[in-house]
Amino acid sequence: MINNLFEELKQLEEELITIRRDLHMHPELSNEEKRTPAFIADHLKSLGLEVRTNFGGNGVVGYLRGEQPGKTIALRADFDALPIQDEKNVPYKSTVPGVAHACGHDVHTAALLGVARVLSSRKSTLAGTVVFIHQFAEEVAPGGAKRMIADGCLEGVDAVYGAHVWSENQIGEVLFNEGYTMAAADTFEITISGRGGHGAMPHLAIDPVVAASQLVMSLQQIVSRNVDPLKAAVVTVGSLHSGHALNVIPDSASVGGTVRTYDPAIRELAEKKIRDAVKAVEIHTGVKGSIDYVYGHTSLYNHAEPTRQLKQLAEQYLPEVYVKKMNAFMGAEDFAYYLEEVPGTFFFVGGRNEELDAVYPHHHPKFDVDEKAISTIGRLFFLSLLNHGVVSAE
Repeated sequence: MINNLFEELKQLEEELITIRRDLHMHPELSNEEKRTPAFIADHLKSLGLEVRTNFGGNGVVGYLRGEQPGKTIALRADFDALPIQDEKNVPYKSTVPGVAHACGHDVHTAALLGVARVLSSRKSTLAGTVVFIHQFAEEVAPGGAKRMIADGCLEGVDAVYGAHVWSENQIGEVLFNEGYTMAAADTFEITISGRGGHGAMPHLAIDPVVAASQLVMSLQQIVSRNVDPLKAAVVTVGSLHSGHALNVIPDSASVGGTVRTYDPAIRELAEKKIRDAVKAVEIHTGVKGSIDYVYGHTSLYNHAEPTRQLKQLAEQYLPEVYVKKMNAFMGAEDFAYYLEEVPGTFFFVGGRNEELDAVYPHHHPKFDVDEKAISTIGRLFFLSLLNHGVVSAE
């Protein structure tokens, strides 16, 4: 059966590319998605699936209930775009100024719609239920995953699988990693309030620029002097602003940045040390500091057994692909919340192809991928179902 599913998906390749390009031309920002979820819902309804819209917000969930008893497996694709101007010179370039699918979510969506299309005619042979989670607002925190989970998208689900096309790896490569794979992503914005004055008379002012500068240097010691060297964490200051005139000490300064961690204990430690650093600067310089600290997506932890099993199935049933280990990295992804609730894994599919100029990184204005990645993702979704007996090998 699994090879028949692969073949049927292959026959849909041009149709799925057309779907992907339609989505690519009509991107929608996180939490502003209207056309895209309507497009997805119409497609799923046309296949005879049970469909719920406005799931947790703008999400769409389709249910395909097989006629044989079995497990309930969820497959997830995201569909929001980014506030980036599309600079590619292709016929399917974004038609929305300042908005583009520069991360591959249109590819994920097309792949999952293709899987639904193939499986919809096989209800009699399916052993269990397939839940098609089409998620909105992945690119922002807190993101759509938490809201869709709160609305019940994982009720009764035994395992969940997600995919990400990856422009850093060549088309034909698939990547897996057990354990921590992507980081928790938090942000901080610190306002340093002093007392302005003339640049020639600093003794009459309370200088927030000097205080902010000291703070930035203190923040660089959080990881190097507080985190176990065998564990990972990043504290990056990406924003530092204060004043305009060269001979004026301003009233205030602002410092902002991001914190990336895997371990929840280190995540809490980083926040505490940032707050401690602000207090120390207050004492030393006389300024007042206020902190807006926001917890973003949690760290993504791939469960060992489903990750290992899917990797083995890929090696067995996809001899034409190159199965590789994915190194953990500090990017963030709200699929992590699904994995906190049920077992599963988040895998990566190479989409890079120099011949197509698909060489730019994610979130780049010229981002694109080899669209053959659509069928590769779809086949791995089929293998995810095979892993739990929802579809059969023969």
